[in-house]
Amino acid sequence: MSRFVAYIGRLWYYFRTGYAIYLTFLLGYGSTLVTVYYLAIKNVPQLLDIFPKFWPFAILATAIGVPMAVGLGWVHMKRSVGYTSEVDIGVEANPYNYKLMPGYWREAFTPLYLELLVQQKKMMQAQGMLSEEDKTRIEDLEGRLRLLIAGGMTGKPRRG
Repeated sequence: MSRFVAYIGRLWYYFRTGYAIYLTFLLGYGSTLVTVYYLAIKNVPQLLDIFPKFWPFAILATAIGVPMAVGLGWVHMKRSVGYTSEVDIGVEANPYNYKLMPGYWREAFTPLYLELLVQQKKMMQAQGMLSEEDKTRIEDLEGRLRLLIAGGMTGKPRRG
């Protein structure tokens, strides 16, 4: 993938994040306040007596709505299966759960683990302590570690 395409991909991600999380949130919040006030409160005389102007309504709605939204967010994160399901899907779809992340895992730790495994296998072979079953398991692990270090993938991420 060219650097330009990667750069455009990053810009697209930042745009979607900024738009969906911040811009749309602010526009939606303001739009909801304006819509409720001018379509509901302005047409109900009893409510219009309580809120003759928009700003007191907006302040009260915010004072009630923000703690309510915080409570709902807390319930979503701590008490519902919704968040757990979201995380499960994210973990299943994340390719870095099936291959090495770039950086110290690929450059230092995993090669160290591979080297320790190779040296341990040599020591066990020299002492006659390595069964064929152990040797097969160790060689399978060596192959997986080499594949990961080379940038390959082990396992099968679930899709769908």
